[in-house]
Formats: sequence, C-alpha cells, structure tokens
Amino acid sequence: MKHNKVFLLLLLFLISKSSVIAQQLTLEECQLKAEQHYPAIVQYDIIEKSKDFDIKNANMAYLPQISLGAQATWQSDITKIDIEMPGIEIPTPDKDQYKVAAEVNQLIWDGGVTMARKKSLKADAAVQKHQLESEIYSLRDRINNLYFGILLLDERLHLHKMLEQELIRNHTKVQAYIDNGVANEADLSAVKVEQLKARQDRIDIEASRQAYRKMLSIFIGENIDDNVVLQKPETKNIVVSSSISRPELKAFDAQQELIDSQMKLITAKNMPRIGLFAQGGYGKPALNMFDNKFNPFFIGGVSLSWNFGNLYTMSNERKIINLQKQKLESNRETFLHNINIVIPQQQIEIDKYRQTLNDDDEIISLRKLIREAAEAKVENGTMTISDMLKELTAEEAAKQAKIMHEIQYLMAIYKLKHTTN
Repeated sequence: MKHNKVFLLLLLFLISKSSVIAQQLTLEECQLKAEQHYPAIVQYDIIEKSKDFDIKNANMAYLPQISLGAQATWQSDITKIDIEMPGIEIPTPDKDQYKVAAEVNQLIWDGGVTMARKKSLKADAAVQKHQLESEIYSLRDRINNLYFGILLLDERLHLHKMLEQELIRNHTKVQAYIDNGVANEADLSAVKVEQLKARQDRIDIEASRQAYRKMLSIFIGENIDDNVVLQKPETKNIVVSSSISRPELKAFDAQQELIDSQMKLITAKNMPRIGLFAQGGYGKPALNMFDNKFNPFFIGGVSLSWNFGNLYTMSNERKIINLQKQKLESNRETFLHNINIVIPQQQIEIDKYRQTLNDDDEIISLRKLIREAAEAKVENGTMTISDMLKELTAEEAAKQAKIMHEIQYLMAIYKLKHTTN
C-alpha cells in the first residue's frame, strides 16, 4: 500500500512537470498560431477551388457544342421555274415551310485562346494567394510587439516584487532605527510612501500585462493565463537573412505573369478558329427545294472563322498592358527602395542597443555600491533616509533600463528579420 502511494505521488509529479512544459510558448509558435487562426486563412481554399472551376469551364470550350432549333415559316413568294416542257412537270415548293434541326460543332483550334485563358486564370489565382500571404505576413509584426511587450512587463513585474521586498527590509531597519533613537517617524513615513508608490506601479504593470496577454490570446485563439510562460528568444539562435525575400515580391512576380498571360490572350483572340460541324434534321422541304414532302437531311464539313474586328483595338490593348507592366515595375522598385532605406537604420539601432547593454551591467553594479554605501551612512547617522531612498530608486531605475534595453535589442533584431524575411 505504501508503494502504491509513492507511485501515485511520483506519477502526479511527472504529470505536473509535463503540464508545466506544455504551457511554454515561443514567439515562432505564437506567429504560426496567429496565422492559422486568422479569419482570412480560409480564402486560400476558396481561391484554389475557384481557380479549378474556372479552368474546368475553360476546358469545356473543346467539348462538342450541341444546339437544337425549329422553325415554321410562310413566305410571300417561292422559287419556281416558269418553263413549260411537254410531258415534264416541274414541281413548285409550298409557301409554308418547316424545319427541325440539331447541329453539333466541334472546336479543333481556337488560336490558343483557351490555353492563354487557363494561364491567365492560374496567374490571377497566384496573385490573390500572394496578396493574402502579404496580408497575413503583416500579422507577425503585431505579434512581435505584443510578445515582447509581455516579456518586458514580466521582467518589470519581477523587479518590482524585488523592490517591494527591499522596501520591506528597509521598513524593518528604519523601525529599528526609531527604536534606537537614530531615526524618527518622518523617516518611516518616507519609506511607506515609496512602498505605496511601488505598489501602485505594480498594479499598473499587472493591468497592462493582463491586457497584453488578453490581446495575444485573441490573436492566437488560445488562452494565455499566468501559467503560460513566454520564452525569451536567444539572440544566438536568431538568424537574419541578408537577402530580401518578402511575400510582396512574390506577389509582384505573380502580377508580372498575369500581365504576360493577358498579352498572349490578346494575340490569341485575333487568330482564326477552325472546327468541324454536322447538322441533321427533318423538314419540308429538306435539301431538295422542289420536294414538297417532309424528309430527313444531313450536312457536315469543316468551318473556319476569323474575326477581324479585334484588330481595331489590339494595338491599344497592348499599349495598356505595357503601361501596366511599367506601373508594376515602378511599384516593385519603390517597395525595394523603401526597404533598403529601412534596413541600415534598423542595423544601426541593433548596434546601438548592443553597445548600451555592455554599459548597463556596470551601471547597475556601481548603483548597487552607491546604495550600499548610502545604507551604511544611514546607519552611521551621516545620511538621511530620504537620500538613501533616492539611491535605492536610482538603482531600480538602472535595472529597469537594462530590461528595457534587452527587450528593445530583441525587438530591433526581429524588426530587421521581419523587414528582410
């Protein structure tokens, strides 16, 4: 029985440990979850299905086209031969005529219109997908800001708890000074004021932290409570590519392919069309105009059609396409130009924070020495409690500054990573 209890306790311990590990989140995981939870993600499937349906419709141009028609007519005059020949009677068709016919047309070659239309449909779908990717990619920057904001608030909250513990220690020491006649109630009040201010700051930080976590929870579709630990990225594991590979560039390439396919479609529309046709029916008269009886008939052959009307607008249509290409190239160059301006600025910002962090540890170390010396002076009666608290506040500010610089350094790296992808 005792062994069973030990086993049960061990099992509960392992389960609790695994649950703690499962509650950890990385920045990359948050980005992926946010993209998967984004409402517009369903448009990928819609775009793909729409493209498939459109291509199937385009392929149907090569299916046999069947039509059925019927007509009954009465005409004021008919074709007749006014020649009288002995012993020969030339029949005259009736003025009322009837015909029912079914016709089948089979396209053999459409000048490349179907092929060009299918390429255009694929290119248009690719443009829509890459534009959607660009929209979803912009989520990363918003997730980065929320994630690093939470990390910053977590660190600040940890430091504030340490500060409150330090103030409690000072409160106890000052009370001892009062008991020994070294300090007075005003000194104790000064410590209480700092405790209340630290408490107010902590409440403000906790509220901001809760708000940030709530917003991130909405983005990723999962609840991020206090049990979820957001891992701070390790700078040595961050890889920033020097080449620019943004989704917007892929969207520009897809638009270029779309424009090229539209140019080919213009050319194809001005080519002749070749097909086969067959017509069968029943009418009075049939093919023999002088036979006034209902008879079946059949016609078959090869057809060629060439619409020259498109030639009037072909030149202008090509000029419009060329203007679209120029505009697209201008947009691409502008996009790359703006990125190439931002990259050096972001690299300088990264170097700035890297150099700043090198000095933070030394500043904190010096502030600690100053604060400890101030505490010693208070014990010796050569410094007031208020002046000592100023040194304590200065040490806390130095620690806060280091945390801020660490998070800003990480944010600067991820901004550059987001800019270049």
